[in-house]
This record gives sequence, structure tokens and C-alpha cells, in this order.
Amino acid sequence: MESYLQTKTVQDLIKKIENIEICMFSTVEADGSIASRPMSTRQIEPDGTLWFYTNEHSLKADEVRQYDHVNLAYADIGNQLYVSVSGTGELVTDRAMVQKLWSPVLQAWFPRGLEDPDLALIRVIPHAAEYWNASSNKMQQIFKIAQAIMKGKQYQGGEHGKIMM
Repeated sequence: MESYLQTKTVQDLIKKIENIEICMFSTVEADGSIASRPMSTRQIEPDGTLWFYTNEHSLKADEVRQYDHVNLAYADIGNQLYVSVSGTGELVTDRAMVQKLWSPVLQAWFPRGLEDPDLALIRVIPHAAEYWNASSNKMQQIFKIAQAIMKGKQYQGGEHGKIMM
């Protein structure tokens, strides 16, 4: 049984993830298994489109080209906020966009910088997102958990909702 199921908007999604820099970016491998790796979100557009840097010839780029379904898992542990975004990934090699989103800190992962001919982006167009937010303070959570145990009922804390794009 889920607690407080709510439907939110794209703007709610952006507010939930805009301050979480790193997500687990998951793709489907050739054998059908799921591969996940931490990646930094470079930009979130008003329509919810998300941008990430990659090497055009990397394994994840090959996976996105082969099977474009991706999932992004964001976690803000301090605020007990978790967001899962499913969508379509697309490799983008447009040099103007690559340059537009560039930041000097990316040189640590791409030493040749903007001169790297293999530098590319992955654009993720989200289709749906789901979130869980147990934002009450720790003492309230502990109390609610203890209360559920004592009453023999399932813990009903926080907020859970879906965001459809």
C-alpha cells in the first residue's frame, strides 16, 4: 500500500532534481542486462529534457544507440528524496550544443576538452518519473515507524507520486 499518491508536473520534477548533481544513469546492455553508472546532469530544460556528457564511442553511447530506453535515479539522502526518471536517450554530436554546455571542470573526464572530436552529449527525454519523499524529520520518522510496528500496520510515511510527461 502506497502513501499519498500524487500526480505532479514537469516543473515539480525539475524542482526535485535540480540541486542533485549526480544520478545513476542506467542503460540496457546488448545481453539485456542493466548497466548503471554515476553521471552529472549538465542541464535540465524547462520541458524536462536532461543533458549529459559522454564519449561518442563509449559503451554507454553504444547502449543508447542500440536500445534507447534509459533510467535516471536521483537521491538526496539528506532530505530523504528519491526520484526515478524513465525516458528515451539520444546521442547528440552537435558541436554548438557540446560547446554551450561545456564547463572547465569537465576537463578532468575529457582532457582534450572541446578539442576532443569524440566529445558528445546524451539527451534524455523523460516519459515518466516517480518520486518518494520522506521529508519529515528523523524523530518523526522513528515515531511513525514505531507506531506502525506497535499497531501491526504498514508504515505510511512521506509522499509518493508520479509525474507523467
